[in-house]
Amino acid sequence: MRKLILSFVALFSGIAGYSQQFEEPKVERESFTKVKVEVGGDFAIQYQALNHEASNPAYPLIELGSNLNLPTANFKLNTLLAPGIKVNLETYLSSRHHNEAWVKGGYLLIDKLPFLPASDNVMEYLTIKAGVMHPNIGDQHFRRSDNGNVTQNAFVGNYILDDYTTNTGVEVMFRNKGWLLLGGVNNGTLKPALATTEGTGASKKYIERNLVDELAFVWKASYDKQISDELRIRATLSGSHQGKSLSGSLHSGDRTGSRYYFVMNKQAGDGSEFDVTKNFTSGNWGPGSFTKDNTLVANLFVQYDGLELFGTFENATGLNTKAEDYDFAQWAMEAIYRFGKQEQWFLGARYNTVANSETSPQMQVDRWQLAGGWFMTKNVVMKLEYVDQQYKNFTATYGDKAGFNGFMLEAGISF
Repeated sequence: MRKLILSFVALFSGIAGYSQQFEEPKVERESFTKVKVEVGGDFAIQYQALNHEASNPAYPLIELGSNLNLPTANFKLNTLLAPGIKVNLETYLSSRHHNEAWVKGGYLLIDKLPFLPASDNVMEYLTIKAGVMHPNIGDQHFRRSDNGNVTQNAFVGNYILDDYTTNTGVEVMFRNKGWLLLGGVNNGTLKPALATTEGTGASKKYIERNLVDELAFVWKASYDKQISDELRIRATLSGSHQGKSLSGSLHSGDRTGSRYYFVMNKQAGDGSEFDVTKNFTSGNWGPGSFTKDNTLVANLFVQYDGLELFGTFENATGLNTKAEDYDFAQWAMEAIYRFGKQEQWFLGARYNTVANSETSPQMQVDRWQLAGGWFMTKNVVMKLEYVDQQYKNFTATYGDKAGFNGFMLEAGISF
């Protein structure tokens, strides 16, 4: 029975719970008896009732109705291969950007080296993760919605500057007595290739990629302490640095789409403005794809009894693929209170703001989110959110006054 419980916890540590889980816990060597395949899934659907406005008459917006959004789903396989070794594979069955099934990614997690018994003392503190995965930058990606997986997010929408990508790489993590140190390298892009072309017609030319120059280097330092039965504090500083890329994707790699469908869509007249796969990141804002980037993220998490406080500061500087310099600063602060039997009820508020100081005047987006929800069981959640987002100094497109607001109702299942 003990082995069964350890195996279940190790394999499904990422599934919904009432205590915040960040990095996956170590896979216990004792939990392995034979190769085991565990199947999981995530499902989510929203009812959207939003309004939007833009004061520029040259940028007429479509009329938003109220209805159910496209349901989204994930399919997950977790397999214990050997003592302390696990493999993960995840597929998006349906998403806003792609209605058909397609592989998100997968990785190998190594907490033991059973073929090198002499390494046991070292591997007690180390974890090696390799494959196609989101780089471990910041702590906010542990609290965001990922297509059909919404149970770890108390709100419906993610951040305005929503850093998420799936790159090919490797990370090595050291953990001991609450301290976490991580270093890693990845290819820095969603679409790896050894070569590409630039231009059109007679000016089209072949460009060979320099793999060494295009690698992205990531790091993270964190301290997580359960000070008492009621109080837990975690502080994190992390970074990602890429000196050269044809299409870096840290700030533009979420291939599934935002939760706010069609917001700020301009009337096109050909029907494309009502295609959910077009402008699939509506409501988000950031530097997009880049040719070089330096990103630093600081996070603070405080949990006292049923109250959670989580803050994020991010600074991203670099050059986008349009040869424009950017200097984005993002602040996000949220408070969540969980209560009731097993804390199945929650209320939350989040303020999120993003500004680009390279524009004149400085462009800025502000968002308020107020949410409440109920975990009917540990794996089934209902959420209601009110969102209000305002755009400042987007005069060339939206005009002097622009934004959207309204309600989102979301249901999610994860197992």
